[in-house]
Amino acid sequence: MPKIDIAAVPVRNGSGYPSPFDAPCTARTRRRLGEAGGLRDFGLNLMTLPPGNWSSQRHWHSHEDEFVYVLEGEVTLVEDGGETLLRAGDCAAFPQGTGNGHHLINHSSAMVVYLEVGSRNPNDLTTCSDVDMMSSNADGRFVHKDGTPYPK
Repeated sequence: MPKIDIAAVPVRNGSGYPSPFDAPCTARTRRRLGEAGGLRDFGLNLMTLPPGNWSSQRHWHSHEDEFVYVLEGEVTLVEDGGETLLRAGDCAAFPQGTGNGHHLINHSSAMVVYLEVGSRNPNDLTTCSDVDMMSSNADGRFVHKDGTPYPK
């Protein structure tokens, strides 16, 4: 069945980050549309980002390309080179291995809706640019940059 019933896809709130890194992302939501459709090579998520919330901690991927497409609202893309306003119809691409940390922040007074696409590489290591945290796709655990695990 190729058509996905979006309303039936579970909504996941917040992030899996350990405290206190989860705080700026607590009200964001994710619907894993690619997973709901049985896709294995790449993920596609329908995201909502309320005013004042972040998409994630600023991060970059070692082995995973990432792409976002804004459907509704306007959001600020923050990366190493500064800030860029993205509006409905705008998109941004983040090639793997660049070391250019990025995330989205909703500074507006309206909800932002966007699609997030990633390549789901099992060898990927996500490194946070501004905080002492990283995570491997292999096990999904969050660790300090020296490899020490965060408490569960």
